[in-house]
Amino acid sequence: GYFYSRWRKCIWSSHDLSDIVYIDNYIFNKDVHIQFNSTVGKYVGYTEHGVYNAELWNNNTDQLQSERAEVERYCKYNADIDQKTITDKS
Repeated sequence: GYFYSRWRKCIWSSHDLSDIVYIDNYIFNKDVHIQFNSTVGKYVGYTEHGVYNAELWNNNTDQLQSERAEVERYCKYNADIDQKTITDKS
């Protein structure tokens, strides 16, 4: 059978969260075929099918804006909670 998954990750190293990066991977059979990286600001395809879909998704401004907004909505919100939890316990 085939295996499809989506892996989202937020990466940061400073307490002020100014360097936070959002990465959204689309994985097919354990290989990333499309990735959105907030530093790049668009989708990048790594396979023939991934390149084709990345071009379509990059031309969809609503989808691209939604993905770019995840840094604020998803990453910074949850990172702030994580930071407070860590500092409260130390």
